[in-house]
Amino acid sequence: MWKPPGNFALRRADNHAGEYQPGTPFPGLPPWSLPGISAMTAQPNTATSTLYRNACVFDGHSPELAADRVVLVAGERIESITEFHPERAVDREIDLKGKTMMPGLIDCHFHAYAYDVDVAALEEMPASYVAQRGRLLMEAALKRGFTTVRDAAGADYGLWRAVEEGHVVGPRLFYAGKALSQTGGHGDMRGAHIEACNCGSNGNLLEVVDGVEAIRIAVRENLRRGAHQIKLMLSGGVISATDPIGMPQYSRDEIAAAVDEARRRDSYVMAHVYPAEVITQAVTLGVRSIEHANLIDSAAAKVVADHDAFVVPTLVTYEALGQHSGLSGTARAKLAAVRDQGLQAVEICKHAGVRLGLGTDLMGDMHVHQLDELRIRSRVDSPFEVLHSATAVNAAIIQRPLDLGCVRPGALADLLIIDGNPLEDLSLIYEGQKGMHSIIKGGREIFSH
Repeated sequence: MWKPPGNFALRRADNHAGEYQPGTPFPGLPPWSLPGISAMTAQPNTATSTLYRNACVFDGHSPELAADRVVLVAGERIESITEFHPERAVDREIDLKGKTMMPGLIDCHFHAYAYDVDVAALEEMPASYVAQRGRLLMEAALKRGFTTVRDAAGADYGLWRAVEEGHVVGPRLFYAGKALSQTGGHGDMRGAHIEACNCGSNGNLLEVVDGVEAIRIAVRENLRRGAHQIKLMLSGGVISATDPIGMPQYSRDEIAAAVDEARRRDSYVMAHVYPAEVITQAVTLGVRSIEHANLIDSAAAKVVADHDAFVVPTLVTYEALGQHSGLSGTARAKLAAVRDQGLQAVEICKHAGVRLGLGTDLMGDMHVHQLDELRIRSRVDSPFEVLHSATAVNAAIIQRPLDLGCVRPGALADLLIIDGNPLEDLSLIYEGQKGMHSIIKGGREIFSH
């Protein structure tokens, strides 16, 4: 069972009673609140139990709403879901009047510290400054209805702990630590004019590391720092300066070493990868979560499905990057090679039976487009398929299917209240959040219209 490093009393929510539970005051600190965050100020919920009547429930799994449900939230978890009023006293009752209760959204490819598209410049900034910018991105993500994010490069123990203690009013955080890249790979942001040096490249988001033993050490170090998963760069990318988009990165032995070390800690590897042949190799070697996958083909998709791995498309980032004025000519050429393949990749994966998550991969001011991932996916997916990916499937990816991404007794009460039926009209969520009535995290109302 994963536990944070060090001698702190923090523990995951599914550990034994009597230890620290996320969302509750940390011993010796004030209650979970952060005044002054406009409409999303975290007002402490003094009620220990809340009964929601007349709810239409989307549980994250079923394509149909369950109407006229009574949902009891006790503390930070859902205690019961029934068709009648439970025979017990409650602290407050709320009549939802037919509104939809659904799981909070999960973004499985988030960048909390990527406050700028210029990653090379970002890598050189003081970590304290990067963390402050990250706090703002986390708060904004929660306000959009993302109650959990999986960070794909850079977020760390400090940010995780600040969220758990309530100093940052943000989504639950599952972080990878620094993403690992080979020299000249997608995580190596040095331009071609930069001479090699003994200092290597180790910034706020990325670490360049080569060789089997060096990778083992880097993975162990990330896991020692509390990382929930490991991120590898396994092919070229759009914003990196010197690697072709289809370039395979890291050898078989290096990938296998990272997977082996992650498995030793009951963790897993997520990998940035575009080409079909690299996807096939990665999944065969044990990589569990394939990020982007725009250039996947039917054969590679079958391998992913056969190995019970996941694909996390990140379609909105290509649309947002295409509109960004600061993108270099080289990056625009690489963007053109993958942008139009994204929706086709989703359809290929669906046909092969691949479990599809949902992520965004946004940077800088592009984070404001986070909900547009739902809009773009709806071009090839039904509203249920989109929301299933953003809730139940993403919860399975982060290894918390019974706690998150679902509305069921025992689950964490991370919930959205939608005025309308998002399974019929997904735009209620993504179009200016016009149907977003309230956002609840751990049983506490974070935001309400």
